Amino acid sequence: MNIIDKAALLILIIGGINWGSVGLFQYDLVGAVGGGMSGILARIIFTLVGIASLWCISLLFRGEE
Repeated sequence: MNIIDKAALLILIIGGINWGSVGLFQYDLVGAVGGGMSGILARIIFTLVGIASLWCISLLFRGEE
């Protein structure tokens, strides 16, 4: 597992924790930190989470190293 894989997993975990807090507590941590759902920082973070999730799909289809 290289550094890009680890970074993608870390970003995906952060996104998962955020969605868990939205589901359980109705609190959007990324939105709160990034200036609301439409704030530029929040949109960047949400975009990074989306890209990381697409990257992590490739982890499912890789052979053992």
